[in-house]
Amino acid sequence: MRPLIEKLKPSRGYGHAVYLAFNALLPILVLLLVKAELANIAAVLIVLSKWRMFAVQPRFWVANIRANAIDIIIGLSTLVFMMGTLTDWTRVAYVLAWAFWLIFIKPRTSPVWVSLQAWLGQVAGLMAIFSFSSRSQLIVLVAAVGTVCFFAAHHFFFSFDEPYIRLLAYIWGYFGAALTWVLGHWLVYHSFVSQPTLLLSSLSFGLGTLYYLDHFDKLSSLVRKEVLFVLSAVVIVMSLALLLLETA
Repeated sequence: MRPLIEKLKPSRGYGHAVYLAFNALLPILVLLLVKAELANIAAVLIVLSKWRMFAVQPRFWVANIRANAIDIIIGLSTLVFMMGTLTDWTRVAYVLAWAFWLIFIKPRTSPVWVSLQAWLGQVAGLMAIFSFSSRSQLIVLVAAVGTVCFFAAHHFFFSFDEPYIRLLAYIWGYFGAALTWVLGHWLVYHSFVSQPTLLLSSLSFGLGTLYYLDHFDKLSSLVRKEVLFVLSAVVIVMSLALLLLETA
């Protein structure tokens, strides 16, 4: 079971104000460290901000790491995005987006919001990983993508009380790693988004939508066909782009 350590947040009063202030302060501190070229310290600060993961008995540590993985991925990804730009206004935009995540999106616990959290974490994590693709060995990319996909899938399925959470998370993690292994030899970027990121994001969104609708008995035959058609179109377009690149 997932420990309730992240549930223990004050809901009102002075404690809640302190909680909001800390969440607003963390992105600002990271921005200042990036501007001071202390990105390593910023990364340590992001991890240390989740110190409550280990404020329980050691047998809960692994479960707490899985529960907080998406939040950590969002934080580290934002750090990578800040490091990748030299314009202050872009960095401020990242700070505002991260603060919005911490204050508004992360505390939500309904299946819709948890699904959105998992998807955003996966998208941000993959974009951050492939921003370093030219400086990383393929095996590192494969391992990193597989890890992000695993944590995203685990976060998604947990909100539905899925009995095969870990198995499905491993399957999606393996699929992401395998796709990266194949496409990593011919990386194509659409604007600043690589084709593994686009494919995995599109497939996860479509399959997640189908799972959500089916879980709540809202999946009609028409909707299923529409979603599968869009997913097929994305895969075909990406395959053609890869084919054209290989033959060019």
